Amino acid sequence: MHSDTRTDVLVVGGGPAGLALAAELAACGLSVRLVAPHPPRPFPATYGAWLGELPPLALTCLTEVWSDVRVYTGEQPTPLLRPYALLDNARLLGALLARAGRALRWTVGTVRGAQREGEGWTVHGAGGQTWPTRLVVDAGGHGGGLIRPQHPGGAALQTAYGLVAHFEQPPAPPGGMVWMDYRAPHLPPAEVQAAPTFLYAMHLGGTRYLVEETSLIARPGLTRARLRERLHARLAAQGTLPRETEAEEWVAFPMNAAAPAPGPLLAYGSAAGLVHPVSGFQLADALCRAPGVAQAVAAALAAGGPQAATQAGWAALWSPERRAAREVALIGVDALLALPGEQLPAFFAAFFALPAAQWHAFLAPGTDAGTLARTMLRLFAHAPNPVRLPLAQAALGQVPASGRALRAALG
Repeated sequence: MHSDTRTDVLVVGGGPAGLALAAELAACGLSVRLVAPHPPRPFPATYGAWLGELPPLALTCLTEVWSDVRVYTGEQPTPLLRPYALLDNARLLGALLARAGRALRWTVGTVRGAQREGEGWTVHGAGGQTWPTRLVVDAGGHGGGLIRPQHPGGAALQTAYGLVAHFEQPPAPPGGMVWMDYRAPHLPPAEVQAAPTFLYAMHLGGTRYLVEETSLIARPGLTRARLRERLHARLAAQGTLPRETEAEEWVAFPMNAAAPAPGPLLAYGSAAGLVHPVSGFQLADALCRAPGVAQAVAAALAAGGPQAATQAGWAALWSPERRAAREVALIGVDALLALPGEQLPAFFAAFFALPAAQWHAFLAPGTDAGTLARTMLRLFAHAPNPVRLPLAQAALGQVPASGRALRAALG
């Protein structure tokens, strides 16, 4: 089926990043078609973010905000003193659709390819559909719809299995949020060394909690079955088995996407490598950056045409400074992969002992390469000796390219 309606932009993917950019492009006066395998529906994943990193639109879509946010790298908690928020996905969907207005056409389908036609593109669907457009945006997730992100050394995954459930006994502090709990006295030391995991938990009110067993980063990633077993073992050891389960969640995505090179198609969200290599966060950055990217695309489309607009979008996403910062941040990936599992609590104890402004900046998406490199050196200086060797090997020995990036960032 051929559509005769040519749009300015076609966005592949119906997740929050793709919809956010589609909404901003529509707000710039462009006609936008969004193609997704399903009609509009609340996003299935759980999205948490630091409150201070969310844009105004997202602040109207919160379901919980916690001021009691803590990590456990030992028996005593470390308070992070930084508010953390949970988004209401239905409200976020509604807000983005309202922002887009009538300039957005949501089309149910699956994109299989795109072919350049003159100054524009013809996008092909799995069911034989064709959609003409001037510019294509791939927001098809970490696997990409049309563009394949690159992962140096192979994809290193963050995986998590979780439950939203009611509990007779609280599995985490009532009224609070546990960002990371590495305590694991119920596991044999060899198991911790081979596959370290932590608890991520939120009190959702009353007897409801979200609890997730999370592997921060591993290559290959831990399986759903293993994480499910770990979570139930943890809850059993605590004496906090769930009474009534409302929902299950499974998360698996790469953490080590390289900064993508400009190409004929524009990517956005995790397809464009926006996943933070250390925290795994992506949503707040995608929501914040959508207006600027959309404005750059709209201005270039009006002045120079589709190819200029694609390049303007790439430049707005991946400036030379941001590409340099990604090279340095990938050193953190190498370090975490090299670190023995039993040393991760000591690593994060040293990390969160840094001045708050420093670890905040390290986890923030827009921090420059020099600041990241200096923070890494401070962390190295304050880490215990068993942690230092793998950090040094990751930065300078095992991965020469990363070592060069670090030295360049430090000037």
